[in-house]
Amino acid sequence: MILAFNKPYGVLSQFTKEKPEHHTLAEFGFPKHVYPIGRLDWDSEGLLLLSDEKEWNNKLLNPQHDHKRTYHVQVEGIATEEAVSKLQKGLVIQGCKTKLCQVRLLKEPGYLPRSVPIRFRISVPTSWIELKLIEGKNRQVRRMTAKAGFPALRLLRVAIGMLNLDDLTVGEWRELSSQQRKLLL
Repeated sequence: MILAFNKPYGVLSQFTKEKPEHHTLAEFGFPKHVYPIGRLDWDSEGLLLLSDEKEWNNKLLNPQHDHKRTYHVQVEGIATEEAVSKLQKGLVIQGCKTKLCQVRLLKEPGYLPRSVPIRFRISVPTSWIELKLIEGKNRQVRRMTAKAGFPALRLLRVAIGMLNLDDLTVGEWRELSSQQRKLLL
């Protein structure tokens, strides 16, 4: 079984609380024996897969398989083509160079406001960038956009492989059909 979940902001990608005030996956009524494939940080939103089939970990997370994950990032400032070029070529973060990735500037995607509003400053505009990565180092997207000069304010994973969020609302999950499973690869 593979489940697609639209993870809300402020939820840990695990079932156990580290502190009493934490929100976890345990609050969303998942079937027993599923676990997250990969993770999204507590302050990131979007598509998270859960499964009880162990083989999906390697298929989806090992960079050798060139398995793309697509992120939409609202950044502080108006992102430039120069920043896009830097991001595509790879940047050194935490002592390692990131792999080549696909990056493009986005028009305002029109997402619903998040449960906790982003930091807003009237004198600093924001813009959106799409990144398609095949690796997932700790807080990689946030570190990359900051290194390129545009700190992330909001981060959403919108697709894994060819599977996207579609009409899955925040906090909602569903089991993938056989057709949707094929979209992952």
